[in-house]
Amino acid sequence: MTYFVETLNRHIIEQERRYPEATGAFTALLTDIALAGKIISYYVNKAGLVDILGKAGGMNIHGETQEKLDVFANRTMVRALVHGGQLCTLASEESEGIIPIPSDYPLGRYVCCFDPLDGSSNIEANVSIGTIFSIFRRITPDGKPGTEKDILQPGKKQVAAGYIIYGSSTMMVYSTGSGVYAFTLDPSYGEFVLSHENLTIPKKGKIYSINESYFDYWDEGVRNYVRWAKRAVPEDGRPLNSRYIGSLVADFHRNLLYGGVFLYPGDSKSPSRKQGKLRLLYEANPLAFIVEQAGGRASDGFTPILDIEPSDVHQTSPLIIGSEDDVRIAEEFIQGKRTT
Repeated sequence: MTYFVETLNRHIIEQERRYPEATGAFTALLTDIALAGKIISYYVNKAGLVDILGKAGGMNIHGETQEKLDVFANRTMVRALVHGGQLCTLASEESEGIIPIPSDYPLGRYVCCFDPLDGSSNIEANVSIGTIFSIFRRITPDGKPGTEKDILQPGKKQVAAGYIIYGSSTMMVYSTGSGVYAFTLDPSYGEFVLSHENLTIPKKGKIYSINESYFDYWDEGVRNYVRWAKRAVPEDGRPLNSRYIGSLVADFHRNLLYGGVFLYPGDSKSPSRKQGKLRLLYEANPLAFIVEQAGGRASDGFTPILDIEPSDVHQTSPLIIGSEDDVRIAEEFIQGKRTT
């Protein structure tokens, strides 16, 4: 007996049929991202068996030591995306500026920003890591190379966003503004298969995720929230549970499914961390788009993430993201509206 399965490609095509003016370029772009995810997944699963672990010997634009997998994933994403003719430019967390489309390739009407391998420092511990992506329509004239202006758009103008998480299974989660869908890679025939339809995040959860080793460097509002979370009593009569993996995409994915809040605030440990460490374009914006489509909320503590006007391709932002009620409570502490 055979069973019908809805693959990612079929789902994207069916979604695009709702728009008679669609050209197929958007479908091709998402298909290219999925292909890159399959390739990265293959090598992530080979870690320890092939020479893909360890330091690459260089530093990225943020002064962070690059892992071999960072370099490989970045190269894989760029190669998958520049050739198809769907993009006018792209930007990566691992690259200094925007990445131009080679002059001998066609130019498209979309822009893609991506973090090729979030959480890669955890790969040798076999922790879930992921690729995060964000898609915009270009705002400069068609037919010409894209510019930084195309990249520096607020998150609310995204037309799609998502991530591919490499864990016990490989899953691609994405939204085009009409709900959130998750597809699990079936290794038996190499296709992403629909596994979670119209994902919604619980309105309130029982998990808070934050790196408490920075407690002494946070503003008092963040410290007050954590103190409250440790003694808050939800419906089952217990405090909130602290769960922090240290891989953003893994922490976010768990909270998306089970409910909860993830916080990465700014801190005073160094001047560069005053506005947090997470990148607005490559991490905060796409995950904020996903969580809002799932019924959740994302802000920097004061302003919705999707409303922030970026001024730099590597701009950082504090991030409070997750279940709507949990994020609102955290915001109240951060804004000084409550202390207990």
